[in-house]
Amino acid sequence: MHSAPTKTARPVAGTSAPVPSNTLVRHAAPIPTVVDRAVSGLATILARHSITALRISLGLVFLGFGILKFFPGMSPAAELAERTIGTLTFGLVGPTAALLLTAILETVVGLTLVTGLFLRTGLVILAGALVGIMSPLVLFYGELFPAGGPTLTAQYVLKDIVLACAGAVIGAAALGARLRLPE
Repeated sequence: MHSAPTKTARPVAGTSAPVPSNTLVRHAAPIPTVVDRAVSGLATILARHSITALRISLGLVFLGFGILKFFPGMSPAAELAERTIGTLTFGLVGPTAALLLTAILETVVGLTLVTGLFLRTGLVILAGALVGIMSPLVLFYGELFPAGGPTLTAQYVLKDIVLACAGAVIGAAALGARLRLPE
């Protein structure tokens, strides 16, 4: 004679009372902790303000570098800017004009980023300027990367990759992209 299979009972989470195995057990949604709420609040603040902070800080960097080039001997990149523009223009633009042009472009880019006024125009100028800013990596590669590794000037130029990426994020936002939190 066979007996009917018995259902084993299992305890409900958080209790010691057994519940038959065919009973639906509902689990409560986890209660957000203080850390969860803090992380959520921080994510909201970052989504709302980080691109603006990036835009203004990038603008201050370009404004600072641009203004330095207006004063002879103040910019550590003056000689590199003069040589780069001279090479890119096949010698048609002399060192003084090259440095003045670079100073004006960087200052205009900086002002548009800091103020947010004429931002799209400033970003177009920035895109063009980045070609000149990055070109020493190609034009003067042997000088910037001798056998012993990158020179200080090479490191100065390489940091511009980060500036280019920051400009890309700001450009995406200016064209309508937005940071969103998961729903």
